[in-house]
Amino acid sequence: MRRRLAAGNWKMHGGTTSLTEIHALTRAHPAPAVDILICPPATLIEQAARTASGSAVAIGGQDCHPAPSGAHTGDISAPMLKEAGATHVILGHSERRTDHGEHDTDVRKKAHAAQTTGLVAIICLGESLAQREEGSTLGVISAQMTGSIPDNPTAGKLVIAYEPIWAIGTGLTPTPAQIGEVHGHMRAALTARFGAELAQGVPLLYGGSVKPGNAAEIFRVADVDGALVGGASLTAEDFSPIISALEAS
Repeated sequence: MRRRLAAGNWKMHGGTTSLTEIHALTRAHPAPAVDILICPPATLIEQAARTASGSAVAIGGQDCHPAPSGAHTGDISAPMLKEAGATHVILGHSERRTDHGEHDTDVRKKAHAAQTTGLVAIICLGESLAQREEGSTLGVISAQMTGSIPDNPTAGKLVIAYEPIWAIGTGLTPTPAQIGEVHGHMRAALTARFGAELAQGVPLLYGGSVKPGNAAEIFRVADVDGALVGGASLTAEDFSPIISALEAS
């Protein structure tokens, strides 16, 4: 059975005072029925891992370089993330693809590096508003899956997050039917490429303006195994109800 996951992406937010939010999460969910993950800025990973030590909250990174080391100023490798205490890493987020020009082949290399290191790779996919309006959403998702997921993914080390670009930070969300269509398509694509056993073990997350007020409805959609949450994960007050909604789904 695949585990459900509530993952928080803090993006470029937070400082040492934000670690109190992790403390609050560990107190609010001492024995959760789902996996909980916080991905803070790289400067906080080691401190966050110490803060969460012994609790059910895991810590992850927001990106990694495909090489284990080298002359790559400003980059962080998967082994560095693991040494700092990370267990997961977000890859291919639309903000990385847009701001840094990352392509599917870059994401694939990073995912391979992450899985080789023993990290869980959370690979992000999603269409733009123009692509949604022209009816090419499923084609875009298929192409991203083909290009971004390594050929031999490690069982238990792969998570896919569907994050429509037009829904990230806008307050807009697809309808449950639209989310269900994409998630069903992703599950079928994984099955066709890797077989039913691996496909059924890969958690599929939804991300894009997930909030306490809409989380329960989203988690009732078939093949939605959790969420990748942005702004609402910055405080325990907002993130905890989303976790509870996932536990209740």
